[in-house]
Amino acid sequence: MPLLALVPLVVGLVVAAVGVLGWLERLPRNRFAGVRTPATLRGDRAFRLANKVAGPPLTAAGLVGVVSGAMGLAAGTVVVLVGLVGMVAIAVAGGVLGHRSAQALPDEKPELPEGCKGCACGGCELVRSVGADVSGVRGE
Repeated sequence: MPLLALVPLVVGLVVAAVGVLGWLERLPRNRFAGVRTPATLRGDRAFRLANKVAGPPLTAAGLVGVVSGAMGLAAGTVVVLVGLVGMVAIAVAGGVLGHRSAQALPDEKPELPEGCKGCACGGCELVRSVGADVSGVRGE
């Protein structure tokens, strides 16, 4: 039984740490921690926003895991299982909130290369739509 109580305790510490880092916007975009969906991984701004929104629920989920693990050492398996289910439910809800906030964020327009600024030739809109590399072109 003590080994089972350590699972939500340890997992809760990790989830709470990720939640706090996301909330403080200190979690860099990565493929291992935080809210990772196609919407959040499309850019740094989307990842940062999603994890800032999901930070408070993830922190709360981690604290639920830590408390249930600590109480489970003395109270028993039922407390551990209830706390584990609660931790997962709160973490999933936070992830959904973060994902939806990243989806609502408009796409970032790519910055034009140096050769395409201010020439008024009409090609800049073409570059934006196609994504061509015109970095060697002079803007005359």
